[in-house]
Amino acid sequence: MSDSIIGAGAIGSGPKRIDGQRKVTGAAPYAADHHPDNVAYGYGVFSTIASGTVAGLDLDAARQSPGVIDIFHHEHFPELHRSPSSMAQGNKVEETRLPFEDNKVYYEGQFVALVVADTFENARAAARKVGVNYKSDQAIANLDQGVTAHGTQKGQGNHERGDAAGNFDGAAHSIDVTYTTPVETHNPMEMHASVASWEGDRLTIFESSQGVVQQQGALAKIFGIPPEHIRVESPFIGSGFGAKLWMWPHAVAASAAAREIGRPVQLVVPRQQMFTTTGHRPETCQRMRLATDENGKLVSLRHESINTTSFTDQYVETCGSVTKSLYSCPNLTVSHETTQVNRGTPTSMRAPGAAPGLFALESAIDEMALEAGVDPLEFRMNNYAERDESLDLDFSSNHIREATERAAEKFGWHDRNPDVGSMRDGHEIIGYGMAACNWEALKRECEARVSLRADGTAYVTCATQDIGTGTYTIIAQTVSDLTGLPIEKITVRLGDTSYPKGPISGGSWTTATTLPAVAAATRKAIEELKGYATSGKGDFADAASDSLTFENGQLTHDGQSVDYVDVLKGQKLASADGHAHTQGADSQYSYRSFGAHFVEVRWDPGISNLRVSRVVSAIDVGRVINSMTARNQVEGAIVMGLGMAHFEATEYDARNGRPVNNNYAEYVVPVHADQPPEVDVILLDYPDLEFNEFGARGIGEIGITGMAAAVANAVYHATGKRIRDLPIFKEKLMENIPAVQSA
Repeated sequence: MSDSIIGAGAIGSGPKRIDGQRKVTGAAPYAADHHPDNVAYGYGVFSTIASGTVAGLDLDAARQSPGVIDIFHHEHFPELHRSPSSMAQGNKVEETRLPFEDNKVYYEGQFVALVVADTFENARAAARKVGVNYKSDQAIANLDQGVTAHGTQKGQGNHERGDAAGNFDGAAHSIDVTYTTPVETHNPMEMHASVASWEGDRLTIFESSQGVVQQQGALAKIFGIPPEHIRVESPFIGSGFGAKLWMWPHAVAASAAAREIGRPVQLVVPRQQMFTTTGHRPETCQRMRLATDENGKLVSLRHESINTTSFTDQYVETCGSVTKSLYSCPNLTVSHETTQVNRGTPTSMRAPGAAPGLFALESAIDEMALEAGVDPLEFRMNNYAERDESLDLDFSSNHIREATERAAEKFGWHDRNPDVGSMRDGHEIIGYGMAACNWEALKRECEARVSLRADGTAYVTCATQDIGTGTYTIIAQTVSDLTGLPIEKITVRLGDTSYPKGPISGGSWTTATTLPAVAAATRKAIEELKGYATSGKGDFADAASDSLTFENGQLTHDGQSVDYVDVLKGQKLASADGHAHTQGADSQYSYRSFGAHFVEVRWDPGISNLRVSRVVSAIDVGRVINSMTARNQVEGAIVMGLGMAHFEATEYDARNGRPVNNNYAEYVVPVHADQPPEVDVILLDYPDLEFNEFGARGIGEIGITGMAAAVANAVYHATGKRIRDLPIFKEKLMENIPAVQSA
């Protein structure tokens, strides 16, 4: 496919990523690729206990190690201020405690010292010579221990309507079941890194960040300097999955160390500590109580969840965020609680709340359907909500029924034999499962600047980020759509706080937030261009600017057309520029994205092998801006959902809270051999014009929601084993395996 897409054909097409060549050739600079003159290197010393205090440090051997410049710790670190951690103020962090703030240890892998040396190797070698004496306390190692020791704390996002408890007792059909999900760790390819340097009281930091504007605001509060004195740059990111939305202690430590020693400092977080000090998806326990009438209509639904959080900050995994509105039910209760454990502060991980929440909800919906004697597909179709009953608002756009029907037809659901273990192919038992998927659609404030240049190119800037999802490309598509310029003549620059303010790259709101601002800035640049053309020196001096049209790079009036480049060059002008500021979404409607997953699993009891062999997903995310990157996002989310279902769990020693598989060898994720041979993604492509002018909602997260439940439901259909505790290790299926029958 040619990337020379012009004009109206740009939106909805599938051009290749404009940043792709730089990435695959190694030309794209990531955070740790920056090595300023005279840069020093930091390496952390991390706690080896999960709870207690640092009683003393033995630094003599480390100080005598080659190349050591300084060693920072709780008795040798500048006095800083905490960030208010307000997203609205633009200074959110997840772990509000500052590095080396005191001698307390809240989790294993916490920074207790930082060695700075002339080379990375020297810093690492010296850090390993630092001796730390601890006064250890009994650690709270998991959710059950937290509830037993400290109880729970109320979280936000709760909802109640009707009388769920009163309508549960005496209902025709009911279930009362509990589901659990483990800690998951993001593990993006690129490790967290900071490269900080100061010029006077001005800080520049190259960071692997999904939110440079928020980091700028947080650093300003922490160091007590104006935000405009701080520049955060993150033009390329090796993914983040939410771990890089907010700043973590290493960035503060690197910035403070650089100021103290008077030279730049680079600090990269080791892979093992990315399991401890840069967030994770927390452990959850979710109790589901559902009831229906004799016709299988929901009459009561209670979704009560508890998640682990740290002793320094409360993070709430809003597992019931989807439950409130996906199904119609007059009597519903959603509650969220947290319990404190000795782990680092959790954070958002792809589809926070919804990913673990829909595992519980969609597994319970399946169980409820079977209890009521209704096909799981039919049950969902009979109970999908027509409007958002939690907000008492209409949906701006909702095509979940069509998505479910189309995916079911493509998958062949109606050929399914509902009896457990009844479908076979040779030695393999086949299971079919399905689940709905759902995610909120959000739009925030945004600014952008667009310049139409006299050399025939366009230049676009915005302080949002591209975390590998294709933001660079869809912004170029937007400008191409409005100007007619070929995409290869459009330069997009992102991830720099010197640009107009942009949103974080998370929550699936970057597309819906950024494109309207870019479009508005482009139109302003065109209006400025028209003003030049109708001025006394212009080609259309006698015309009103609003009588001119602009298409395919040309201004036209009364049949006469002039290339915009000639307009600028004729007046010796460098560019026509536009700057725009757009607002977030209104509250007239409930804005959400919808879809459905259908999964085929195959279980060979003879060799205890479980695999996902086929996935069909139909997704309703409004208008599809780039068909290639959109499909890629859903496919990637499906694979990540399979990881959640089958493989991923960060494990902790129940005796001491120590993570035991915090490495990329023992923390298992799907590899190529685990991919289903068939993955079919259907994009409905119904523009949601109530949401924004492009009709586009986000697509990055919805694909993971519901996937684990679809797998679990398929596993039950194949094996008769209802796995309510993720992940679905094959060991959980190996008890009481029936004898293998010949085909």
